[in-house]
Amino acid sequence: MRKYPILLFIFLACALVAQVKKNSDRPEAESPKPQARLGAGAPVDPRSYVIGPEDVLYVRVWHEPDLSGPVSVSPDGRISLQLIGEVQAASVTPEQLAQRISQRLDRYMIHPEVNVQVAAVNSKKFYISGEIIKPGQYPLVVPTHVLEALIQAGGFRDFAKTGKIYVLRGANRLAFNYKEVSKGRHPEQNILLQNGDTIFVP
Repeated sequence: MRKYPILLFIFLACALVAQVKKNSDRPEAESPKPQARLGAGAPVDPRSYVIGPEDVLYVRVWHEPDLSGPVSVSPDGRISLQLIGEVQAASVTPEQLAQRISQRLDRYMIHPEVNVQVAAVNSKKFYISGEIIKPGQYPLVVPTHVLEALIQAGGFRDFAKTGKIYVLRGANRLAFNYKEVSKGRHPEQNILLQNGDTIFVP
């Protein structure tokens, strides 16, 4: 009879060891992973995007929080920063602007490191009007074709004449037949939009 408590203890100990081993053998993929941190800037290439009036930038001067922060590009294309005053920002890329700011800061600090991000694109826009679900103004952040723009706008209303869509570009009227383009015909109609273009869906 004295053997039973000992056997019960051994049984419970073995069960506990087995449970611990089972938990330790679980793949690490099952454990929750921290979410990736998302960047705050607009999805533009800092080497090729050309800054324009009304864009919102984030200027970061490393180890200088008082000199860092968001700035808006004025209608005449300038931004204003502490220490160095006004800097021409329009018509250059974020990388070029960062170099320009760094050169100006050389007078006040040793080897300043500057980074410029485009936080919001306001200088480049296209418009969609007519029989579309979400008409209005859209930022032209990345190269966008007509078909992509129509998808962004949520598709067509019930009575839209999708075969007679056109793009207004200045005085030019460029035809776009959704029925044909969506089936792979006349892909040349699916042009890249330019700043100020208006897509009209009759």
